[in-house]
Amino acid sequence: MNSIVQKAAHAPTPLVSVRSLSKAIKGRQILNNVNFDIEPGRVVGFLGPNGAGKTTTIKAALGFTSYEGDIRVMGLSPRRQRHQVMASVSFISDVGILPRWLRVDQAVAFMAGIHPKFQADKARALLAESQIGENALISTLSKGMVTQLHLALVLALDVDLLVLDEPTLGLDLLYRESFYRQLYERFLSESRSLLISTHQIEEIEFLLSDLIIIDQGQILLNESLDSISDKFQTVEVRPEALSEARSRGPIFERVNLAGAVMIFSNLENQDWSALGRARQTSLAELFVALVGGTNKPSKPNLESQS
Repeated sequence: MNSIVQKAAHAPTPLVSVRSLSKAIKGRQILNNVNFDIEPGRVVGFLGPNGAGKTTTIKAALGFTSYEGDIRVMGLSPRRQRHQVMASVSFISDVGILPRWLRVDQAVAFMAGIHPKFQADKARALLAESQIGENALISTLSKGMVTQLHLALVLALDVDLLVLDEPTLGLDLLYRESFYRQLYERFLSESRSLLISTHQIEEIEFLLSDLIIIDQGQILLNESLDSISDKFQTVEVRPEALSEARSRGPIFERVNLAGAVMIFSNLENQDWSALGRARQTSLAELFVALVGGTNKPSKPNLESQS
């Protein structure tokens, strides 16, 4: 797992800082003491099952809902300075929601009218690289063209933080891959950051520099991908080595015909060859281990203390 931007020796001022974020609705705790930062030049995957608290966290950070705790976005409080926050951030929940009755040029004009940092000329230049005509109705565009249009609108925003909440719902694999690939090539820089909430973890793994996993309103993991590579090890255990492997305390085990796949945490200088074949832990495997595993010990909290 390789981060696209390495963390600096000294931590820069975060674009987003969340401290002691909590929220309850009708006595039900939606968020419970959530803490994390998003630094410049990072791509943060924000993952969790349905109802884990991802969208509520994003809404709180953008000033869309009330909350307890302290949040700063670009140094601003979304509770008291919501309009200034939204002028400094781009937020997308679904690339398929553009009004179908609009023309392409009207969509560009609309964005220019509502967002002070939208660069209409840049949007038109990006659209000129595609086959999308400025006078075309959105209703006549293919899904791929709608994705290209939405990307042009996003990339024309001169902001340092882009927040994506399940942005590619309803798009097939090719369109999703194109969407993320263009974000990688055209949006990211040392000062710009992405926060992506999605269920399609395998498709965004190449983008990520950091991973946050949340479940039942609590952060289970908050690490850079480099740190994850160092802390977790997956071993395909042979049947005759199952007892010894279990004695090392895996955080996850999935039995199969060839023995079992186990994930271990914070075990250094181990001779895994005695158990079977060791390999890198994928983010999908780690997510299942921490959130959805049925054959694992009690759910660990592996939130970084750094």
